[in-house]
Amino acid sequence: MRAYLVVIDDSEEARAALRYAARRAARTGAGVDILTVVPPPEFVQWGGVQAAMEEEGRLRAEAMALQAASAVDEESGVERNVLVRQGDAVKAIADLLRERGDIAALILGAAVEGGPGPLVSHFSGAVAGSLPCPLVIVPGGLDDAALDRLG
Repeated sequence: MRAYLVVIDDSEEARAALRYAARRAARTGAGVDILTVVPPPEFVQWGGVQAAMEEEGRLRAEAMALQAASAVDEESGVERNVLVRQGDAVKAIADLLRERGDIAALILGAAVEGGPGPLVSHFSGAVAGSLPCPLVIVPGGLDDAALDRLG
């Protein structure tokens, strides 16, 4: 089954991207893959403290992804898959796109204010022409009604 890949964090633009992906998936008979990336922890001299920090980050990311999955269930009822990766977000997304041939589109949210975030900048920049799927950038300022019309 084809799936729309959405990268989730705790931002409003990620929520908009998720809603768009869920609506689009429902209309096209696809699923939604929800990816959250746990950033690498800063180096801590004591291994036990670093391990605890890594575990806390992973648990926080999993909770965020499960909350997003719940939103997809409520919004559209499409099949969804939760993915948690650790490390650099750009590398994690690029690796996932290489591994999977069933990604219908990469869906990213753009912030309402300020410049584009690092993911939008990277994937819409020099690598845009070599992506294995379309890139959809959803404006974070769209309200639910506008997102429903687009999906």
